Amino acid sequence: MRKFFVLAIALAFASAAVAKPADTQSAPPLLKPTPTQAEAAIWATRFLTHFHYKPTPLDDAMSEQIYKRYLDALDGDKLFFTQADITKFDQWKDKLDDAIYDQDLSAPYAIFNIYEQRVGDRVAHARALLAKGFDFSKDESYDYDREKAAWPKDDAEANELWRKRIKNDWLRLKLAGKSDKDIRETLDKRYANYLDRVRQLNSEDVFQTFMNAYASSIEPHTNYLGPRASENFDISMRLSLEGIGAVLQRDDDYIAIREIVPGGPAALSGKLKVGDRVVGVGQGESGPMLDIIGWRIDDAVEKIRGPKDTTVRLEVLPADAGPDGSHFTVALVRKKVSIEEQAAKKSIIEVKDGATTRRIGVISLPTFYQDFDARRRGDKDYKSATRDVARLLAELKSDKVDGVLVDLRNNGGGSLAEATDLTGLFIGNGPVVQVRNASGQVEVEKAPEKKMVWDGPLAVLVNRGSASASEIFAAAIQDYGRGVIIGEPTFGKGTVQNLVDLDDVAHNEKPAFGEVKMTIAQFFRINGGSTQLRGVTPDISFPLTVDAKDFGESSYDNALPWTSIAAAKYTPTGELKAIVPMLEQRHAARVANNVAWRNFEADVADARALRAQKTISLNEKVRREQRDEQDAKRKARDAATKAAQEGTATATDAKPAGKAHAKADAATGGKATPPGADRAASAAAAAKAADGAPASALDEDDGDVPDLSGDDGLQPDERGVSKDLAREKEAKQRRDVILNEAAHILSDEIDLVRADVKLAQQVLPHVARPSLD
Repeated sequence: MRKFFVLAIALAFASAAVAKPADTQSAPPLLKPTPTQAEAAIWATRFLTHFHYKPTPLDDAMSEQIYKRYLDALDGDKLFFTQADITKFDQWKDKLDDAIYDQDLSAPYAIFNIYEQRVGDRVAHARALLAKGFDFSKDESYDYDREKAAWPKDDAEANELWRKRIKNDWLRLKLAGKSDKDIRETLDKRYANYLDRVRQLNSEDVFQTFMNAYASSIEPHTNYLGPRASENFDISMRLSLEGIGAVLQRDDDYIAIREIVPGGPAALSGKLKVGDRVVGVGQGESGPMLDIIGWRIDDAVEKIRGPKDTTVRLEVLPADAGPDGSHFTVALVRKKVSIEEQAAKKSIIEVKDGATTRRIGVISLPTFYQDFDARRRGDKDYKSATRDVARLLAELKSDKVDGVLVDLRNNGGGSLAEATDLTGLFIGNGPVVQVRNASGQVEVEKAPEKKMVWDGPLAVLVNRGSASASEIFAAAIQDYGRGVIIGEPTFGKGTVQNLVDLDDVAHNEKPAFGEVKMTIAQFFRINGGSTQLRGVTPDISFPLTVDAKDFGESSYDNALPWTSIAAAKYTPTGELKAIVPMLEQRHAARVANNVAWRNFEADVADARALRAQKTISLNEKVRREQRDEQDAKRKARDAATKAAQEGTATATDAKPAGKAHAKADAATGGKATPPGADRAASAAAAAKAADGAPASALDEDDGDVPDLSGDDGLQPDERGVSKDLAREKEAKQRRDVILNEAAHILSDEIDLVRADVKLAQQVLPHVARPSLD
């Protein structure tokens, strides 16, 4: 999660790329800045230095921060540059401010061009080593955590570093049962594609990377978005686009269909299926067919998307055909496509306790979305998280659920207005959050609901990936005493961002300058505290899946400090102090005898121990023993969990287990919605749209250090669509022990309040309280 909008760089190294192996000996073309980029940098600087919540001058000190973050964006693991390169670059360390003001961006481009050359050097060395093979009987190790490592002093040291890196890649595949021949072919293509992906980067990519290094040097959630990144961001907020309704993924040399969106043009055609590979794109009924084999996925997506009611033709290689198989062509009329995967969903978990069964309604909310443009146009049917949740609550009432559990795990945020409005569904009218701008003025954002849509038992499930708008909602529910907060401490992002369209302010007719996502305010709880850095502390805590120093606001070196203001005037709807200890006691007693929970805790402990390691053995015998030990533990735990779960809680369309934590950076923004729309999403999430790449193709990183149990040694795009989907299906079939225990806790609350009228009067807002008279 080191970078946010450096999409092109992430694509270069997060996965095996799509292009055919490049000629590593030919010199890449030198990239140069354009006059338009130089002008865009000036416009961005005007806003960042004058209107930011933390206005910071662009001077020599800032130049040094930009320099550091730019190098980190290009080569954060110090695998390509040598100390000699860095010494050469140091001449620009305190001159990048002048480069922007003088509209001469040649320095960052010179650094990038050398970076591209070094990638070629390292790849050539890597491919040469593959012919020699490795001795895995030696006792040596690989230091894979290089974030704080020194730069290799020269090429010889860099080559030795790469020798160990390649040896580790080879060993992973070897342990997975691959033959030497297959390993050589897989790795040779992987490294060649690394280079090819880097050489596909263009001047716009370099500019965005450099400007984002500047923006994020002010504070973590300020970013620069080029025109394409801005479009993907908008799609992620409105959950719709104009296209064919297909999720695309890189698959070897091709761009394959990973998912077909129900009701979209692709689905209605009946001619496309998952795994089909798009090899050509033509515009209109007769436009020329462009061969897109080897293209960057975002370039291909740009050709496939387009205005509503226009035609696009796809040349397709069927999923079950070989490279020389017959192609077919399909013409599709683009339509508005809704991206329901990121929309709110409901499920019901039935919790059995002796002879009693409680029905717990679960609302899973991946993001606080809103179609800002549609709302501004007066569209009565604009997409809204609050509207969707209100509809789901009505359905759950009809389903006669006993309580509602809102699942905000890995919800990185979204619209501030949605967070406020959605809170009102559970508290009615009242203050939700306080927002302080750069001038120190404080505004209280209030929920517009006149009465609660759901006034029954409530719980909110959060984890470290719950950020920003999620924290506003959870904090308000906690401050009102409205529901029990369960899970891990949240991310700790307490700032508000807004998007500044540089083309609008410059009166450009066509997008050219991009946008600045800029922190404009800080939000505070209605009790006067802040979620900044500290996050929301759950009432009932679950095991920590990740350390605060590794993920969350506290992991940033330039995060804004925690502070507080006066509390707002509000009236709590309930008081949970009396019931929380009882819930904790029941939770502790239950999980002490719950095999699945104890195994979950053991898995979390093992995962954290692995993450704490900085080196891994390159000795085959040692690695096999480590893998076998992990395999044995996991199999034993899985078997014990499966046996223990027979006859326990059942789920109806319950949400499957997700990742332990989100990799998405909790950065925010949103189109001009005062006092600013708050958005937490990664470039991966922004591209996880129909006619786009799935998040797993962008944000999954197998890394150098595998989870030794079940590791196949492959990177996501090397597995193929069918294998990727099979792995995900297997993960979805695992019972979500966290969600189920949260449902049990809410069931405990229901049991307690139904047995004690006085307790119910304290906890539930709809239960009449005795008169103070």
